[in-house]
Amino acid sequence: MTLGDLFRDVLRTLWAHKLRAFLTMFGIAWGIVSIVLMVAAGEGLRKGQEEQARNLGKDVMIVFHGRTSLQAGGTHAGRQVHWEDDDLPVVQAETPDCQYAIPELEQDTVRAHSNFNNAALTVTGSYPQFAYIRSLDVGSGRFYDWDDLREARRVAFLGSDAAKQLFPGRNPVGDNVYLNDFPFVVIGVMAKKKQDSSYDGWDVNKIFIPFAAMRRDFPDKPPGTSTTFDQLLVTPKSVEQHEACKHEVRVALARMHRYDPRDKEACPIWDTVQEAQAFKTMTDGMKYFLGAVGIVTLLLGGIGVMNVMLVAVRERTREIGVRKALGAPAATILRQFFVEALIIALLSGAIGLGVAFGFCALVNLLPMPDFFAGLIPDWTSGLVAAGLLGTIAVAAALYPARRAALIDPIEALRYEAGG
Repeated sequence: MTLGDLFRDVLRTLWAHKLRAFLTMFGIAWGIVSIVLMVAAGEGLRKGQEEQARNLGKDVMIVFHGRTSLQAGGTHAGRQVHWEDDDLPVVQAETPDCQYAIPELEQDTVRAHSNFNNAALTVTGSYPQFAYIRSLDVGSGRFYDWDDLREARRVAFLGSDAAKQLFPGRNPVGDNVYLNDFPFVVIGVMAKKKQDSSYDGWDVNKIFIPFAAMRRDFPDKPPGTSTTFDQLLVTPKSVEQHEACKHEVRVALARMHRYDPRDKEACPIWDTVQEAQAFKTMTDGMKYFLGAVGIVTLLLGGIGVMNVMLVAVRERTREIGVRKALGAPAATILRQFFVEALIIALLSGAIGLGVAFGFCALVNLLPMPDFFAGLIPDWTSGLVAAGLLGTIAVAAALYPARRAALIDPIEALRYEAGG
């Protein structure tokens, strides 16, 4: 029998038993689709949450000022601490594991208006690195630079929603926004940004100006002074250095303000790096859970495929007996069953992968909710599922076929389905 004759014979046999072939193919394809979609949904949730967390800032630690809770150097507990401008060069010099340490001063009582509308918005001042640290992407125009800072220029960078409110239906770049009646030239507008957390409000509703202009026009309120600011933004040189960076910041500030460096109440730090690591632990746990569910799904699907194949081959024992009586060797019979099972496995595997990836592509055309990046399929999980279910199908077909091919033809011809 030539290879072409073998394939034609196999296809005729599959068509003659099309219901069982369909059930086997459906079981394999359904198992593959289930695994791919499960993994894709989990990966989409992980990436969506990761992206939202990154929008607050790039590995940033927000260092707030607080009150001392420990006695140190003869000073009593309960003393209020405020960060000073003089702290900045000390922190920058004594924190070799930190990349940036910049101040942030903000006011939420500044009256903001344009020639078209007014609004109640938070005004915040810092250094040019603030845009990078806090992930403020430029939608139009530019962010303020070092020249703006050195000359204390009255220039403003608007959050996307702040721009819409102050300049409805207009391009604000080049126009004036008035902050407590001080005219500030709008030099840029932030790109739309989604946040899942914030320490002082959403960035889209803020106005960003150079620190020197903020210090001059809107100084810190009592009990702060003209040289204090609200919080220090610190980033480590790498994720691996963030603990060392945090420790160095605590020690430097404690020395400057004469409190115990172990006093976390005096120097509260919101560590987004630590939060990101905790989130990674959570998503890894979710991945392992989905993997366990996927394994169970594959096993159940494999059992279903195996049962269908076992019954299908067992009911063809009489057919095997006829072939043996006509002189077909056992190897030829086994080869035909192997090719049948292989065709079913390959065809159903291709269909399952096509349906799964096609469904993911269609779903991803829809607008995604916040914190979900869509269905992100993984070829590895799909190919593993297809390989495992295909192997089960082939093995489940060859085992009973081999037993039937080895028995006496007369016994095989006497076999009754269901007996």
